[in-house]
Amino acid sequence: MIYSNCETDTVFTPEQVLENRGRVAIFIDGSNLFYAALQLGIEIDYTKLLCRLTAGSRLLRSFFYTGVDRSNEKQQGFLLWMRRNGYRVISKDLVQLPDGSKKANLDVEIAVDMMALIGSYDTAVLVSGDGDLAYAVDAVSYQGVRVEVVSLRSMTSDSLINVADRYI
Repeated sequence: MIYSNCETDTVFTPEQVLENRGRVAIFIDGSNLFYAALQLGIEIDYTKLLCRLTAGSRLLRSFFYTGVDRSNEKQQGFLLWMRRNGYRVISKDLVQLPDGSKKANLDVEIAVDMMALIGSYDTAVLVSGDGDLAYAVDAVSYQGVRVEVVSLRSMTSDSLINVADRYI
């Protein structure tokens, strides 16, 4: 049996897939990804993203962490679509900051899920550049998990890159 890398020409044998990445768990910082896409001026195809991040490996689970505005119907529709298309959505209500901006910090949720699932996956793919996650990434690595960090260089903390096994 041959596993392909979705729509690319890359082909992996089962031995290479298991040897290279094993079972994969994906942890996506939705806010970080949103601002990266905004900076690049692109729209993300989340079906293709999931396929590319899995890269022919066996997917354990794909988490998408995001702040939510309960009154935003468009966002609610998007999150429903995500749930129905392979993502486990972890959300938290947005909090208004003194400067008027809104934010929902989900770093703790990402870190706890990464730690709680150790033993169930071999490779963690973290889509975030947030340096606050460096300690969790380091702790997961010490447990024998390979960690790949995916983020724009301009939005990625050096401390996170330094503890990752692979930075993309």
